[in-house]
Amino acid sequence: MTTSLLRNGEFRSFMLSSNLERFAASAIAVLLGLQVYEIRGNPLDLGLLGLVEALPGVTLVLYGGHVADQVSRRRIMMLTSIALAILTGALTLLASGATGHAPLWLLLAIALLVGIAKAFQVPAASGLEAQVVPASQILKGVSLLATTGRVADILGPVAGGIAWTVLGAAGTYLALTLIFIGSFAFILLGVKEHPVTYAPASGESVAKRIGEGITYVFRNQLLIGSMALDLFAVFFGGAVALLPAVATDILGVGAVGLGFLRASMSAGALVAAFFAARFLPMHRAGQLLHAVIAGFGVSIIVFGLSTSLAVSLVAFFVAGLCDGTSVVIRRSIMRLASPEAMRGRIAAVRSVFIGSSNELGAFESGIAASLLGVSAAIWSGGVITLGIVGITALTMRQLWNLDLVAMADAEAKKTLR
Repeated sequence: MTTSLLRNGEFRSFMLSSNLERFAASAIAVLLGLQVYEIRGNPLDLGLLGLVEALPGVTLVLYGGHVADQVSRRRIMMLTSIALAILTGALTLLASGATGHAPLWLLLAIALLVGIAKAFQVPAASGLEAQVVPASQILKGVSLLATTGRVADILGPVAGGIAWTVLGAAGTYLALTLIFIGSFAFILLGVKEHPVTYAPASGESVAKRIGEGITYVFRNQLLIGSMALDLFAVFFGGAVALLPAVATDILGVGAVGLGFLRASMSAGALVAAFFAARFLPMHRAGQLLHAVIAGFGVSIIVFGLSTSLAVSLVAFFVAGLCDGTSVVIRRSIMRLASPEAMRGRIAAVRSVFIGSSNELGAFESGIAASLLGVSAAIWSGGVITLGIVGITALTMRQLWNLDLVAMADAEAKKTLR
């Protein structure tokens, strides 16, 4: 079935575009953090970076979801890819200057603009994915996209760290600019236009349309439960933002070591995604989701207490293994529990919960590291994550009893009618 899915030219083009974007974005996320930390060596600056990246995710993305339900999602994807290429080109010019470090405020401003582009891209990408993946192959398609996306997540930080050492900052950012242009080209040439299915009533306000998506999510326990689980786990258990400080001050492994640390989590997620479609017990997906997020919390505790590169790599690999498993389950829930006409708005709400939680979690981690120290800020977040899993298991029984196979079969039958 996976082979037949790969024969679908539109799906293949979407997958290639998405993976190129993820490759470049994952590299920039690591390298921009390293560049910011090198200016003053202050972990609070990493928190500020996360904050400015998160601002559009909590202020603009809901409008981006509204736009994605009324405008061509393909067109939005192309425009945002070009915007990201332009911003990465600006980083290239800054890095090629002769003034030493770029000003912190300017790097933060570029990070803010990247966040604005993402606020429109994320809802459009989620909606376009649902239009490209055939209904009869939902679980396979989600697993394949997760798998190949994790390959990009692995290669991006490693290649970026090596390129930074060999080519320098300017050469690295230039290469990433070209990759964003390649992502644009695959959408332009390989993905067709899909009709807009949402027709708002005449005179209906934007606020009301956005509110429809928010209300739908909060009334659906599968959506709100899975989003809440990930939000709190990432917000309190996310250690990625502090990796530059860990690599520099605790492990002393430099830029290349930083790249491998970041990639170790993606490697674990890749292994999970690779085996997800065939081996995960999707009939008991809800219980599995709780179990793997608890495993994520334990691995973060180990990572926070570690002073060994080997132990840190293993702990982050296990964290990625757990996270990769949860990604497949959560993406399947998003696809199966979202009506077509509301996919953009629901994806936007999800982005507020999950996408912005990465950056807001980075801000929280930066503050916690300033107050408690880097190590304590990390392991204490893992402890809180375990508490969140217990609360969710007791209060979200529909999510706990989730059967994704039954949901996918029902969706396929509905599409055939």
